[in-house]
Amino acid sequence: MDTQTKSPKITHLSWGQLQVEEGATYKDAKLWPGGSREWDWTETGTSHTPGVQPEDLEEILEHGAKTVILSRGMNRRLQVQQQTLEWLQNQGIEVHVLQTKEAVVKYNQLAETEPVGALIHSTC
Repeated sequence: MDTQTKSPKITHLSWGQLQVEEGATYKDAKLWPGGSREWDWTETGTSHTPGVQPEDLEEILEHGAKTVILSRGMNRRLQVQQQTLEWLQNQGIEVHVLQTKEAVVKYNQLAETEPVGALIHSTC
């Protein structure tokens, strides 16, 4: 895989904070092949319920992610809308919905070999 399009690994996770190898620190993050940024829930009106929406993922897919990791939070409070899962499936995107620590492990594993994206929620 081209190093420019490699998904940045998450190097640290604790309650309310995650760091990526490119040096950035976030509370909640969007990651994709070639980069990352803060995941600002207010951009799409995301909240714990009903949860992650297709609009939250558009940027990640635009950057070439073929697999997506959705973290539900440390205590699994963040929901994922059924329409979001169906939308990803209709686009041929493989998706994994996991507790945050499990999501980070899976994301870092996949980042070694494929174009993966993620939405990581570092608190509840």
